[in-house]
Amino acid sequence: MLKTEKKVSFFDSVSPFVKVSPQSKSALLSVMVKEHFPKGHVLVPLGNICRHVYYIEKGLSRTFYIKDGKEITENFCIENTFTCSMPASITNIPDNRQIELLEASIIWSMSYTELEKLYDDYHDIERLGRFVVTNELVGMHQRLSDLQFRSAEERYNNLVQNNPTLLQRVSLGLISSYLGITQETLSRIRSKN
Repeated sequence: MLKTEKKVSFFDSVSPFVKVSPQSKSALLSVMVKEHFPKGHVLVPLGNICRHVYYIEKGLSRTFYIKDGKEITENFCIENTFTCSMPASITNIPDNRQIELLEASIIWSMSYTELEKLYDDYHDIERLGRFVVTNELVGMHQRLSDLQFRSAEERYNNLVQNNPTLLQRVSLGLISSYLGITQETLSRIRSKN
């Protein structure tokens, strides 16, 4: 789910929703891996099973799939958000989605296997996991509702209102794909606004 950008730590970004004890923070940090990746790095390739949850400290990712030979953008994730391929991780079936970085990024990864172990021992970490899953489900539902019930112009205006910096960070081709419209339609909408 997209959010506005601001510089905060991982625990600061989740603390309004889930209180994590010092012991749980320590346990969680013991399984988190911080990595720097270049623009274009693929976190989860097409046809693979996502085995990690990724927290984006800095940077931008895109989740997409291929339909009729074209890349269809499903989601963008910016700073202070999580990204993963939830269907593949839950079902353990390879996914037709790919997650790639659109900018040089700082990513914290957590293995699902390690998280599952922590859930058994730390209930606040389990609540954090439920928060991430719930947030993802709400975002997916909102995206589906937007595509079904909002006009192209309404979807664009919503994107501008909720994520204004995304337009400076992502090509118009990817924006139009995300909105489910052609680049020509996006150009017409932008010229009206």
